[in-house]
Amino acid sequence: QQRRQIMSKSGRRKEAGSQGLASGHPRRECFKEEGLANSTNTLAEILSVKDISGRKLFYVHYIDFNKRLDEWVTHERLDLKKIQFPKKEAKTPTKNGLPGSRPGSPEREVKRKVEVVSPATPVPSETAPASVFPQNGSARRAVAAQPGRKRKSNCLGTDEDSQDSSDGIPSAPRMTGSLVSDRSHDDIVTRMKNIECIELGRHRLKPWYFSPYPQELTTLPVLYLCEFCLKYGRSLKCLQRHLTKCDLRHPPGNEIYRKGTISFFEIDGRKNKSYSQNLCLLAKCFLDHKTLYYDTDPFLFYVMTEYDCKGFHIVGYFSKEKESTEDYNVACILTLPPYQRRGYGKLLIEFSYELSKVEGKTGTPEKPLSDLGLLSYRSYWSQTILEILMGLKSESGERPQITINEISEITSIKKEDVISTLQYLNLINYYKGQYILTLSEDIVDGHERAMLKRLLRIDSKCLHFTPKDWSKRGKW
Repeated sequence: QQRRQIMSKSGRRKEAGSQGLASGHPRRECFKEEGLANSTNTLAEILSVKDISGRKLFYVHYIDFNKRLDEWVTHERLDLKKIQFPKKEAKTPTKNGLPGSRPGSPEREVKRKVEVVSPATPVPSETAPASVFPQNGSARRAVAAQPGRKRKSNCLGTDEDSQDSSDGIPSAPRMTGSLVSDRSHDDIVTRMKNIECIELGRHRLKPWYFSPYPQELTTLPVLYLCEFCLKYGRSLKCLQRHLTKCDLRHPPGNEIYRKGTISFFEIDGRKNKSYSQNLCLLAKCFLDHKTLYYDTDPFLFYVMTEYDCKGFHIVGYFSKEKESTEDYNVACILTLPPYQRRGYGKLLIEFSYELSKVEGKTGTPEKPLSDLGLLSYRSYWSQTILEILMGLKSESGERPQITINEISEITSIKKEDVISTLQYLNLINYYKGQYILTLSEDIVDGHERAMLKRLLRIDSKCLHFTPKDWSKRGKW
C-alpha cells in the first residue's frame, strides 16, 4: 500500500526541548501547527493507517522533530491540497561487500524529493574541531553532503538522537550494550510506539518509542508494572494479585550507596536475569537508538531509587559491561520521565564516574547517546572540568598549570572527552607557542550560577563498592 504525504489543517502544541535532527526519511506530509515553526507548514510522514469503528486514524512522524512527538491523528488534521508521493530509487551499490549506507528495509527503497533533501545525521570530518557544537543545546539542521563526496556511514544509528563522537565512527555495529544499537532491522513496526500507557507505582508514563513487549499487551489501554520487580500484567487486578505475592520492596542485588533518601543498587545481569530483562523492556520505551538485547549476563545494572515508607522506588538506572575493552563505563543510561529535570541525570553520571575512580580507570559512555543524554553529559563534563580549573591556585605568582592527563586522572573522564569539552567551551587558545586555557567572566559567572542550582551530589564516603576483576572469573 502506497503511503501518502499530506498536510495538517489544525495545530498541535510543540513539546519543549523535543526538536531533533532530520530523520531523512522519504515519505513526508506537511502539517500546519500553531506553535510549530511560526505556524508554517511542517512536513510529516504517514507510517500506518488503522480503522476503529469506521473511523480512520493515521500514525504520523513529524519531519525534523523527535519521534517521541509521533502520534495518531484523524483525517481532519490532514490537508489534501499538498501531497508528496515517494519515488523509486536504485539501491546503493555495495563496495567490498559492505553497503555504503544503512541496511535497506522496505520503507527505505523510496527516496524523498530533491527539494526537501536533509540527510539523516551530519558527520564531522576527522579534522573538524569540537567547537562547532552549538552552545545553546538546540538541535542542528543537517547539511546536505556535497556532490561527489561520500559521507561516512554511521552504523550506530542515524536518526534524531544520534550525535557526533570525538572517538570516530565505528565501521560496523558493536554488539555491546545491554540494549544493543543495531538498526539493521529498523522497520515500520519498530518506528511506531506500540504501548499506549504504562502504570508504574504512583506514576502513569506515556512511552516515547517502540518496546518489544508481548504483542498481546500492545492493544491494552494501560500496561501495569510492579514497581519493585518490574513484572508486567494485563490489568490492575493482575497487578494487585501479584503484589500480594511479591515480597520485594527494592531492586534485587546489593545496595552500594545510600545518602538521605537516595540509594543505588548493583544488579548482576546473570544472577537477576528476569529483573534485568524487564528493566531493559521498560528502558526501551524511552531510548530510541537501542534495540533490545536479551543476553544480560555480561552486564551490571545500577538502579537509583528514592526511599519512602512504602519502599525504594526506581528513579533511573545505567548499565555497564563487566569487561569493556574500550573503557566504556556506561552502556545505557536513563532517568524516567517523572524524575527528569530534577538533577537525577547528572547524579547518575556522577555516580558512574565515582565507580570508575574506585576502579582506577578513566571511562566514557557508549555511543550514540540520546539527545537528552548528550545534553546531560555535556553539562556534567563542563561543570566538572570548570570546577577543577577554577580551583587551581597559582604558585610563586605564576599562572597555574595543568595538563589534559591530570584533568583526566582527577575526574576519571576519558582524555578525548576532556579535549572535546574544552573545545566545546572554546577555552583553548594558542599563545606564544603554547596552549593556554582562558576563562572569561561569562564562563565563570555561568558556572557559578549552575553550581548553585546543582543541589544533588554524590558523597564518596557513602559509597561501599569493591570492584571485581571479571577477567579472572571463569564465569560471569
